[in-house]
Amino acid sequence: MKTLWRLPCLLAIMSILVGCGGHRSTRPSASSSSSSSSSSSSYGGSGSSRSGAGSFRDDTSRPQSSRYRDDHDSIPDGPPPDISKLVEPVPTVEPRSLYGNKSPYSVLGRTYSVLSSARGYDERGIASFYGSKFHGYKTSSLEDYDMYKFTAASKVLPLPSYARVTNLENGKSVVVRINDRGPFHENRVIDLSYAAAVKIGIWPKGTGLVEVQGIDPSAPTPVQEAPPPPLVTATPAHAPSIYLQVGAFSDQANAERVAAQLRVANFAPVQVQDATIGGRLVHRVRVGPLSDVDSADQVSSKIEHMGLPHPQVAVD
Repeated sequence: MKTLWRLPCLLAIMSILVGCGGHRSTRPSASSSSSSSSSSSSYGGSGSSRSGAGSFRDDTSRPQSSRYRDDHDSIPDGPPPDISKLVEPVPTVEPRSLYGNKSPYSVLGRTYSVLSSARGYDERGIASFYGSKFHGYKTSSLEDYDMYKFTAASKVLPLPSYARVTNLENGKSVVVRINDRGPFHENRVIDLSYAAAVKIGIWPKGTGLVEVQGIDPSAPTPVQEAPPPPLVTATPAHAPSIYLQVGAFSDQANAERVAAQLRVANFAPVQVQDATIGGRLVHRVRVGPLSDVDSADQVSSKIEHMGLPHPQVAVD
């Protein structure tokens, strides 16, 4: 996607424009945009044509509450396009975008650090997607968001970079180009474009359990003597489960204390699991398994209201 930004004064402007969410927008609300350095960043400049909606000017200096022409996100009218005819991006070495790579950066009171590369990145979690509301508007890298291309938003992967996203519930996968920041919903690991969501079956449900694996285009690709066999989508041997990790403690007594609080609250089963991280034994407190994404969101909120840290989503 070609960046249309040409105003020289923009070189002094902050390089993070908040990404967006799936069925439910994860952009900062109007009340939070003034308190977040990223959401109050100003770009100005001209926009582009939005397919089927005429011409418009994407004034990114405006607050999130009034920047977009639609109040709510949606999907295109009618049946989804034939995604099988869309070509996945080929990972290539690209220079970092001048915009969207500020590190660290803060959104909604939380601070994030951008990774130096996608190499070695491998995370499981909940994916969402975004559609018509943001189509044609600027992403954090100041490219135009096109919901009919295989792209995605990440809080930590550099812009641009590439990743393979696999739906853990049906085995389908897609290569996406990361060109946006988000999703800033606490329990989401990646925001997929509408096309990518349809490709791996996240649409029309709205969310799904995925594994996101960074791709390093500079790494040599093994030479194959024969072309690989056609990809056959296979359902995983067991359905993935959602857990909420409330903490990882070096002191087992502290872990048991937190676990006891959670057991009294009786949200879901609570386990204390031992794990070795960086050569150090830790005791992880987990709540679950939880039945679905909505349940995970609700229990996360209840745990925070207990005065405990916001839990991290773990998909096993």
